[in-house]
Amino acid sequence: MAADLEKFVLVYDVGGSHVSAAVCRSGAYQLGPVVSAPHPAEATSDAFIHLLYSLGIKASNKWAGVGGAELAVPGPFDFAAGVSHMRHKLPYLYGIDLRGRLAELFGWQPGQVRFLLDSAAFLLGEIGTGAARDVPRAVGITLGTGIGSAFAVEGRIVPEGQGVPPGGEIWNLPYEGGIVEDCVSTRAIQGNYQMRTGKLREVAQIAAVTASDTDAAAVFTDFGRHLGLALRMKLAEFGPQVVVIGGGISRSSHLFLPAAMKELEGLKMQLRVSRLLDHAALTGAAVAWFNNPNVAETPSKHTASVMHVDAT
Repeated sequence: MAADLEKFVLVYDVGGSHVSAAVCRSGAYQLGPVVSAPHPAEATSDAFIHLLYSLGIKASNKWAGVGGAELAVPGPFDFAAGVSHMRHKLPYLYGIDLRGRLAELFGWQPGQVRFLLDSAAFLLGEIGTGAARDVPRAVGITLGTGIGSAFAVEGRIVPEGQGVPPGGEIWNLPYEGGIVEDCVSTRAIQGNYQMRTGKLREVAQIAAVTASDTDAAAVFTDFGRHLGLALRMKLAEFGPQVVVIGGGISRSSHLFLPAAMKELEGLKMQLRVSRLLDHAALTGAAVAWFNNPNVAETPSKHTASVMHVDAT
């Protein structure tokens, strides 16, 4: 790739309901204006690919020398081939050659379109210019519809190894007679509150009334306790110095982090809230592009096959 094309990359964050895109410059990983749009009403691969293309054109309109695109996507996904294996969301993309289709639209070679797991992108962003910068061993946790996770050593994503569960995913590991996600997710908060009050509320609504609603406050304390216990049980062997918390629920971190940190007492493991928030995955996609970490672009068979639940 020519030197002038190595300075800029088009990055995407493909979320559960929206897609965001921006151009990022190498070096300080500075993002240009971020553009976003909800998933198209027409649930077809053509409509979704057109959305990706139109956002890319809009994001890169004022930039010259964009060398390609890196997309942060949920799994399961064949990152090496650029083909989605998702059935639980975006089912109309199943089996579609996204790399080939996008490369053709942009007039690029297929190798100029790359993909990585969204949770890995989140952590790479925080490593590049966020809460995990210069941290030798770090874990990223995204809290939302589900719990996403990624592990890194010396700035590189590690999907396997000592203390790393298959694919770096903890959502489906055994916990409290079920799995981690049963107790650490949106539905866990909603279910606990409904059990206490008989009312089904959105997480943001529950968080908004904690000052006056003792049940709401107790729900977040329970959530934090389970988060801390799960992290203690599942991360202690890996031994991260820092665990970065992101995702939609992290916006209410002041309500649950004290309880989580209490469960981690005695471990040299800091909990930090994401500095980059909604821009973490976009920045991480740029970090992956410019540093070309093979493990992030061509993960192990576990990473490609395990179901990752989006934390948006």
